[in-house]
Amino acid sequence: MALFFIFSMFLGGALQLTNMYGDIYLSEFANVPEYADSFVVKYSTIIMSISQISETLFILAIPFFLKRFGIKQVMLISMLAWVLRFGLFAYGNPVEGLWMIIVSCIVYGMAFDFFNISGSLFVETTTDSKIRSSAQGLFMMMTNGFGAIMGSSISGYLIDTYFTHEGVKDWHTIWLTFAIYALVIAVFFGIMFKHKHDPNAVENVSH
Repeated sequence: MALFFIFSMFLGGALQLTNMYGDIYLSEFANVPEYADSFVVKYSTIIMSISQISETLFILAIPFFLKRFGIKQVMLISMLAWVLRFGLFAYGNPVEGLWMIIVSCIVYGMAFDFFNISGSLFVETTTDSKIRSSAQGLFMMMTNGFGAIMGSSISGYLIDTYFTHEGVKDWHTIWLTFAIYALVIAVFFGIMFKHKHDPNAVENVSH
C-alpha cells in the first residue's frame, strides 16, 4: 500500500504537467507564422475540451477493463497512456500533425480515469473498513496534493533552466522528457507493484 501511494504521487505529478502546460503549448503555436491562423491556435480551448469528453467516455469502460485485466494492469495501462499523451504532443503540430494532438487529447481520458478510478477501487478493496475513508483521503492527497506540488515546482524549474532559450520554450524536448518520466514510472510500477487480480472483489465494489 505504501508503494502504491508513492506511485500515486508520481502520477499526480504527470497529471499536473498536462494541466499546467497543455493549453499554453497549443496557444504558443501562434508564434510560428505557418501555424498562426490554424484552428488549433484560434480554438485551443475546444481542442483541450476533447480531453474532458474523453474522460466521460472512458469512465464507462472502466468496469470492463477492471474485470478483464485487474487493477494493476489497468493502472499500468494508464501510465503507458501518459507516455502516449506526452509523446504525441512532442511530435504533433496544428497542420499535418493535428491528428496527433487530437489523439493525445483522447488518450488523456484513459490516462486520467484509469489510474484515479482504479486506484480508488484498489484502496477500497485492500483496506480495512475502519481506515478506508482515511486511506481514500491519503490517496487524493498524494495525487492532487503532494504530486501536484512536486509536478509544478520541479517541472517549472527544469523548463525555465534547461528548455527555455531566449524566452522560447523547446516544447518538443519538454514533452519528450515528460514521456520518458511517465515511461520510467510505468516500468518501475510493473516490476515493483505486486497485486493478484480478483475479478469478484472488483465486481462487488463496482456494484
